Amino acid sequence: MFLRLAYQHRQFVQDLVMNLQALAIVLERRGYPASCYTCGDQMNSASFMVSLGDNHLIRFLVSDYGITWTEMRDDRELMKLEGAEAINQLQELANLAKHSIQASSGGNKTLVKKC
Repeated sequence: MFLRLAYQHRQFVQDLVMNLQALAIVLERRGYPASCYTCGDQMNSASFMVSLGDNHLIRFLVSDYGITWTEMRDDRELMKLEGAEAINQLQELANLAKHSIQASSGGNKTLVKKC
């Protein structure tokens, strides 16, 4: 049972990393500086960041150790969520990207890199 759960968790993290990479691309195309860095070929962790302007920054971290959403403005932490709450907030960001975010600037390249 535990081996099956460990496998499912790894698959979940890999799916989440792939979706973060896609979200970074979408946000970049809409004019928001975004990046998604992964380490290694197994995609078992990622660091996603996006600037929403006016010194408003979102950072989402995922790894085998946990999932964290941090929202900052003017270098001050506004909100920090973990686990399912962090994923729900990420879904809200994806919904905004899908439906209502309008491009505010262009010319940035998507940073989907491996370290």
